[in-house]
Amino acid sequence: MAEDIAGRGDPIRTLQLMWGRAEGPKRGPKAKVAVADLVAAAVAIADAEGIEAVSTRRVAEAVGISPMSFYTHIPDKAVLLDLMLDGAAGLRIEEAPRFDPAQWRANVTFVASAFREFYITHPWVLQISTHRPVLGPHTMRAYDIFLSAFEGLGLDEVEMDMSVTMVANYVHGAARDVARSRMVKEQTGLSDDEWWYTIAPFLETIDYTPYPVAARVGPVVGELYGLGDPDRAFNFGLERILDGLAILIEGKAKA
Repeated sequence: MAEDIAGRGDPIRTLQLMWGRAEGPKRGPKAKVAVADLVAAAVAIADAEGIEAVSTRRVAEAVGISPMSFYTHIPDKAVLLDLMLDGAAGLRIEEAPRFDPAQWRANVTFVASAFREFYITHPWVLQISTHRPVLGPHTMRAYDIFLSAFEGLGLDEVEMDMSVTMVANYVHGAARDVARSRMVKEQTGLSDDEWWYTIAPFLETIDYTPYPVAARVGPVVGELYGLGDPDRAFNFGLERILDGLAILIEGKAKA
């Protein structure tokens, strides 16, 4: 996956547009479209065709304005990328849930699963490097919901933020594997099963004696789920992370 970089545009102008603080032209006719319309169109193009298909011209045409008119709303593609990241970051949660701290494992699982679904729905997000956070309203709402899953557990503010970061990094990696598997299938024209059946006859001619552990484990998991089971792997890994968090939370309760 080729990667774009978030945060290359004018940071203040980007924030003004994200938060609806940008001043429109004082003269002339009222704009036919809003910034939100352009962002929604760009997200739709990226969802359907990939981030490579997004251009200022394509977005302008999608909302029925001229390419030059695009720049009266959004200064460049760099700013558009940041607006897209925030515009897509809804986590598909209509209302902020009220979490019961006693059910914290279920709460974290709920948010982590929603976060994973966000990446699977918008795989192009994984192609944009975001070392500096996109501090728009939708992103802040998602962060607030994620933090709320750790509220009332006795963790201090740093521990809450670090817990969110740890879970978010895990989800990012797990979702990236799903996106890569889909990309490989599209680019090779073979499903994982078809690829496996193609190479199986050759693999059967190999002497696996030098690899005793792999020779024992490989056939078992291969029979169970072939090249992998993303849902099983995600759930297994998340449960182990929750087990680790349980030690921290229980230790805080005893302190």
